[in-house]
Amino acid sequence: MNCIAVDDEPLALNLISDYIGRTPFLNPVAKCSSAVDALKAISDNEVDLAFLDIQMPQLNGLELSRMLEGVMVIFTTAFDKYAIEGFRVNAVDYLLKPFSYAEFLTAANKALKWYDLYAKSEVSSQPVEESASKSIVVKSEYRQKVINTDDITYIEGLRDYIMIHSENPVDPVKTLMSLKTIENILPKLNFVRVHRSFIVNVNKIKLIERNRIVFGKERIPISDQYRENFEKKFAYFFK
Repeated sequence: MNCIAVDDEPLALNLISDYIGRTPFLNPVAKCSSAVDALKAISDNEVDLAFLDIQMPQLNGLELSRMLEGVMVIFTTAFDKYAIEGFRVNAVDYLLKPFSYAEFLTAANKALKWYDLYAKSEVSSQPVEESASKSIVVKSEYRQKVINTDDITYIEGLRDYIMIHSENPVDPVKTLMSLKTIENILPKLNFVRVHRSFIVNVNKIKLIERNRIVFGKERIPISDQYRENFEKKFAYFFK
């Protein structure tokens, strides 16, 4: 799992970074001394898990956690008074400083179980040729729904789930899954990631305006992180 450490205390930040480095299934992509730095790091990288201090200047960890979409959170703090609020924002765990590597590892393993749950249990699909249309099956509101990928216009990643939008005049399908998970099972010739929160069906693109893909009233941003890949694949839009 790609992860970041966020803490305004250098010693605490270095300790958490050391713990991350010891853990084989954690891949550190950034360590940040403020929540503002963390927002930029998450914008620039694919992040699965954030270790967040709570008491920080400008923007605290609780406030930051409410802004994150599709990123699991483990709070690290010296104050137990935030525990209840921490779990209200669906934190994976809450580590009270000072904590040992064993305690850190227990919390990280819990996050790994959540990660595996999203990746393994929410989607099933049938193998077909990459260029062909295929259906996916997702769990939504305790039911299994079969979705033809040709009908999908775009997929939006939210905090702990995704919304699958289509051209059909129906409500989008909501399912507990990460964008990374569904990206791995979608036909790669037809779908492309254009933003950390959006995947689009290229066959449905009819208009791009001011670096935004237009689907009716919706405007899907094309972020710098994914722009080069998008432009290579769809060069005719940029001639």
